[in-house]
Amino acid sequence: MAIGIWISLLLYFALMLGIGFYAWRKSTASSEDYMLGGRNLSPAVAALSAGASDMSGWLLLGLPGALYATGLVEAWIGIGLFVGALVNWIVVAPRLREQTERYGNSLTIPQFLANRFPSRAMALRTVSAIIIVVFFAVYTASGLVAGGKLFASAFGELINSSTFSDYSIGIWLTLGIVLTYTVIGGFLAVSLTDFVQGCIMMLALVIMPAVVLFGSGGGGLEQASETLASVDPNFLSWTHGLTFIGFLSAVTWGLGYFGQPHIIVRFMAVRSVREVSTARNIGMSWMAISLIGAICLGVFGRAYAVRNGLDVGDSETIFIVLADLLFHPLVTGFLYAALLAAIMSTISSQLLVSSSSLTEDFYRLFLRKEATDSESVTVGRVCVLLVGIVAAFIAGDPDSEVLGLVSNAWAGFGAAFGPLMILSLTWSRMSGTGAVAGLIVGAVTVIAWISLGWNSSFMGGPGVYEIIPGFIAAWIAIVVVSLATPSTGEFQAIDSH
Repeated sequence: MAIGIWISLLLYFALMLGIGFYAWRKSTASSEDYMLGGRNLSPAVAALSAGASDMSGWLLLGLPGALYATGLVEAWIGIGLFVGALVNWIVVAPRLREQTERYGNSLTIPQFLANRFPSRAMALRTVSAIIIVVFFAVYTASGLVAGGKLFASAFGELINSSTFSDYSIGIWLTLGIVLTYTVIGGFLAVSLTDFVQGCIMMLALVIMPAVVLFGSGGGGLEQASETLASVDPNFLSWTHGLTFIGFLSAVTWGLGYFGQPHIIVRFMAVRSVREVSTARNIGMSWMAISLIGAICLGVFGRAYAVRNGLDVGDSETIFIVLADLLFHPLVTGFLYAALLAAIMSTISSQLLVSSSSLTEDFYRLFLRKEATDSESVTVGRVCVLLVGIVAAFIAGDPDSEVLGLVSNAWAGFGAAFGPLMILSLTWSRMSGTGAVAGLIVGAVTVIAWISLGWNSSFMGGPGVYEIIPGFIAAWIAIVVVSLATPSTGEFQAIDSH
């Protein structure tokens, strides 16, 4: 392993830990500071933090890998996600920022739901906190698996331990650094590190496809198109082999955005409602550049591999293979840091949201109602540690189907919380009983759909992504139950004075 790679990586780790200590000094005095950064994020930090906590290792491994293996038809997932994120910024972000403050200065999503529907406060807080903690343990594990795989494939020859595999060392190392800055600095540390990590990821996704295409052995656009046409005449087709069900299952990934607690919590922390539109423009520009970069990397990476006789065993490692092959060790180290950044930014956000729910919606609700702010911050830190350790044990199997787990957790959140968030922010007639019904029906539909195997084959045809039935069922449940139960006047109109 070249010394240059280690220099870049150590600089990256030092920067992350430095930000953690800065945030610790600046904003961990109260629960609001620790869990929402005192609602004082600038638009740029909020935007990139929402983006980076969303785009995990999937952006640099999963998406390019899928395009490398199958062709341009896989880009529909990215398009669906982009549209979903844009609608989320327009519909949910400004309303959530304003209403979480209006309804009792809520610090977590379960707390907001309880304040919005006081008649069913206890049920909402408990059910939503359980869903958050269960799904996030799985979600966080998938990030740790990506960290383990990176370490095993990039640094495998470094450590010859008979006790621990390269994979398990990678998991615990990734977790150790994330835990350090998350436990110490809370939400501000997570958001500032996300900002830096988002910039690193975008740079990597601009540099890599450009070098693959125009560097030595690349041959430019025309050459790449010819090479890909010789591999498969339909490789660059947007529609070849695409069924209607397959198209729906790809683009409906975007529905998941409305219900991802680790993303929408960023909206609650923007400095003011007025600045949400600025944050949206920054966030969507970042996302467009990053997604186009990831798509180009998968497509042109395949052309490069064919032209130069590269044998890429696992298509999802194309980013790691090219980083090692094409760049100076210092730059390779930077690109590895970008991959770690993608993984870590998501893990840290998920750990913090899980710990916030455990602290605010279990500890302060059931165990110690009168807990002080400093006590809550301490409990929050312990909960971050606990969730991280549970996730590491779930991630213990190197052959675990990670991307499958990600899609399951994404669908679970999207179906349970998506319709609930949209309707609670926009429909004044919605009732607390309707909210509980939506949460339970959404989560149960997703779990049942996966258990019956209908996500892999449905009625003799291709599988239907579980978010589609879950989202529809939850939406219907909320509307029907809300209209069937008396309105309790829980909606608080904006005071015009």
